Amino acid sequence: MIVPKENFCVDELLVNVYNSEAEIAQDAAEIVSKYLYSLLLEQETVRVLLATGNSQLKFLDALVAFGGVDWSRVTCFHLDEYLGIGENHAASFRYYLREKVEKRLYPKEFNYIEGDTLQPLEECDRYSQLLQKESIDLCLLGIGENGHLAFNDPSVADFADDYGVKLVKLDEVNRQQQVNTGYFSSIENVPQYAFTVTIPMICQSKKIICLASGKRKAEIIQTMLRGEISTVCPASILRKQSQAMLFLDVESASIL
Repeated sequence: MIVPKENFCVDELLVNVYNSEAEIAQDAAEIVSKYLYSLLLEQETVRVLLATGNSQLKFLDALVAFGGVDWSRVTCFHLDEYLGIGENHAASFRYYLREKVEKRLYPKEFNYIEGDTLQPLEECDRYSQLLQKESIDLCLLGIGENGHLAFNDPSVADFADDYGVKLVKLDEVNRQQQVNTGYFSSIENVPQYAFTVTIPMICQSKKIICLASGKRKAEIIQTMLRGEISTVCPASILRKQSQAMLFLDVESASIL
């Protein structure tokens, strides 16, 4: 087992700092695998809400390699999806999760947000009802450069949101991040709107694992952990979640 270089609490949030992203991936994968294994000893199925993006890549590889979980008893959901993008578009989160999770772990069921639906408000209702049917046992998160969780950008994040899933307009920082990480060739190609699971729905999860690595995340991590808890940095709400763990590397934690 990988031992964190440092760990501490900020309010109710446990923070682990590692030497590298690879160490984050290994330790987070072991913690998640053991947690899911223990749950499946007590209940027939578990429900997992997954993130996408570059922060999850090494972790997902490590999770697949670690094994030990009967994924045929796991039902999966995801946090967000662009409006108007088909499931086979290279930037689609459905495509990402189908290739990196479903085809490798073969879960019992994978419930996808239908990003190319012709009735987006009805899709919000449909997906909200699926999520609310039973408790979410585990939520996996990343943090955006503007502090977003899923697509809850500062301009649309609501810590007391009445909705489980909503349609939002993406801010320029978020859209540029999608270009910077290689998912789109230019900001003009990034959709302006997306579906997102809301902050309250995320925070209802029984366990939350959040990963953030690299120098690009250092400034927002400082804001998240040292600033006020507010929608100016939506990820700061995790400081009120005793069931949450934040995994950093020395670069993302470098200016704390």
